[in-house]
Amino acid sequence: MKNTSQGKKIRDADTRELKFQALAGDLRRGILAGTWAVGAKLPTEAQLAAETGMSLTTVRRAYEELETERFVVRRQGAGSFVAERQPARRPSRFTVGVLLPDTQLYYPRVLQGIEETLSSHDVSLRLATYNYDPAREDSSIQFLIDSGVDGLILVPTLAGIADPKQRVRELSSLNVPVVLLERSLMDLGPGDRTEHVCSDHQGGAYDAVTHLLELGHPTVSLLTRSNTPTEAAIVEGYKRAAADLGFTPLVRRALKSEWESGAAEQLLQEVLSSGSTAALVFGDREAALLEAAARRAGVAIPHDLALVSYDDELADLAEVPLTAVAPAKHRMGKMAAEILLRRLVEGDDCPVHQVRLRPRLVIRDSCGAKHGADTRAHKLQQR
Repeated sequence: MKNTSQGKKIRDADTRELKFQALAGDLRRGILAGTWAVGAKLPTEAQLAAETGMSLTTVRRAYEELETERFVVRRQGAGSFVAERQPARRPSRFTVGVLLPDTQLYYPRVLQGIEETLSSHDVSLRLATYNYDPAREDSSIQFLIDSGVDGLILVPTLAGIADPKQRVRELSSLNVPVVLLERSLMDLGPGDRTEHVCSDHQGGAYDAVTHLLELGHPTVSLLTRSNTPTEAAIVEGYKRAAADLGFTPLVRRALKSEWESGAAEQLLQEVLSSGSTAALVFGDREAALLEAAARRAGVAIPHDLALVSYDDELADLAEVPLTAVAPAKHRMGKMAAEILLRRLVEGDDCPVHQVRLRPRLVIRDSCGAKHGADTRAHKLQQR
């Protein structure tokens, strides 16, 4: 035989539960609609019980619910009042760590893209830099891990170290997902299993050389800043363009310190003596130094020597505004953040993303494209 009295108690409890929630909902809607203004006193428990026919216990529970939700402030001996509402903030689900070599020149736009994407998804960001110092790099990554990040966007040191593959294995074995930015094991081809977003620096160099040859220059020299992570890809793209377009490559390298100590004069003479009438220069600063050396030597840019710089950070500020290869820095940051967020949400169901963004060429004054036929006519007259 069923215990009907026990069943009645359960139904009565369910009814009381629904009643206090329904009353809390009515009061909540009234507060949000402005029936009671911020700071207004609400009906007493006794008044509300009389108006609704509900028990004092039900009314009290409704007020307690609204107090927990911060719709109501209850003051001892004074009553219940509408609380001042704070804008609701959804707590961040994830925190992402970002490691950059520095925050100067190249990386501010990258970081802006990362920040905008993470912020739009209410994801927190923690930033660390290591100033191109491998010893600081490890401690900076450990700092991010120890701070409790859920994933990492890293720009690590892979060039100039003994075993880049081992370094990537170490980074991939961290206990959080990792997306590399502007770094990959390019030489491995399909053996590279890293998740990364990089500029196609080979393509950028190739397009710059193609542009200069289309302007009528039979050969193009390449001048670079040595010992940088980007140099190898630029040299490879340049050499591929030389092979495809049929001219003998001329590559000249100098360290950053050598460029700053007067190497531009010697490099300029080597380019001119080779018969080149155009050069691709990595990066903007070095191209600006070459322009200054050309001015001192009486060499007109672009009439005597056409230039394209690589990076487009300071190119528009040069004496002759520089045509420049411009990596998609902001877009790169956005895509790295988007890929990491997908990985965090989808886990192993997310395919591995390996993205290369081909830079665009920004035409200014130093390549002669704006002068067209006048530049070529001047060159022919000088020969």
